Amino acid sequence: MKVVIEADGGSRGNPGLAGYGAVVWTADHSTVLAETKQAIGRATNNVAEYRGLIAGLDDARKLGATEVAVLLDSKLVVEQMCGRWKVKHPDLIELHAQAQVLASQFHAISYSWVPRARNSHADRLANEAMDAAQTDGGDPAKVPDREPAHSAAAETPRAPGWSGARGTPTRLLLLRHGQTDLSAQRRYSGRGNPGLNQVGQRQAQAAARYLAQRGGIGAVVSSPLRRAYETAAAAAGALGMDVTVDDAFIETDFGAWEGLTFAEAAERDPELHSRWLRDTSISPPGGESFDDVLVRVRRGLDGIVAGNSGSTVLVVSHVTPIKIVLRLALNAGAGILYRLHLDLASLSIAEFYPDGGSSVRLVNQTGYL
Repeated sequence: MKVVIEADGGSRGNPGLAGYGAVVWTADHSTVLAETKQAIGRATNNVAEYRGLIAGLDDARKLGATEVAVLLDSKLVVEQMCGRWKVKHPDLIELHAQAQVLASQFHAISYSWVPRARNSHADRLANEAMDAAQTDGGDPAKVPDREPAHSAAAETPRAPGWSGARGTPTRLLLLRHGQTDLSAQRRYSGRGNPGLNQVGQRQAQAAARYLAQRGGIGAVVSSPLRRAYETAAAAAGALGMDVTVDDAFIETDFGAWEGLTFAEAAERDPELHSRWLRDTSISPPGGESFDDVLVRVRRGLDGIVAGNSGSTVLVVSHVTPIKIVLRLALNAGAGILYRLHLDLASLSIAEFYPDGGSSVRLVNQTGYL
């Protein structure tokens, strides 16, 4: 199936309040197949343009497209994706890599520059996202760097420390699911769907009691896999809330390595397994790479932050998606995924501010177990 993608991004202040929009059309440009828009906090125009492209490519992939024609009004993104211009800015290097990973999944892809007037649908979506964010929380680009002593600055919560992030953050409580028989045996457990074993059920109940005592949670979001959902359901029950399922936070697809131990996977595919352990663009046989997981987790994170501004959200997920959220909050490189350790039923906390700032408050708490 051939589709056309139109994508756009903008920033009011450059850097300032930013957002993107993307629309996927049929090949004859007659029917909209998918569209998306998202405010992304404080960012530059170029970052927003790349985020729009990534969203459009991801939507086309989900639709099963095999051939893609991408239309952009950003000369820079077009030239960089075509390989004619080098990617030098550190904020764009990773986004360019994500877009290239997605682009490689199509049989054919082309990029064309178009004037803004021919990209009006995506431009409208990007502006709608920024308008909504500005209405909800104000334009962070217009907040002065320093408030005079007599102002109402004390009424605006700030991040502690030197970072100066402004506004009330959206706080994510990141809870890894409890134990299953596969995790107890240290086997790769991705899209397989075992439930919690007895130890895991006790872990889920202990976490639920702690979270209920802690309070202040506005929503509970879970991966669709049974082990995560059962953990989330225990917490939601203790909190008197419902569970919202979000596929963005499903575990990595380990493909042919599903159910194998580390040693068994290394023996089956020694060279590939070795490369996979140091390169996030490498996929297990029939599975997905950590770069692929990053794309969907970022989309899920954007959705939670946009839909729960200033609230605390419990996200019950798996080791890889949680590590990726922490990586995004830390603005860290890919190597951190191989260095973070998260125990079963552990809790980590990350905060995301309306001006684009972020912080990590806690990693791998297990004292309640």
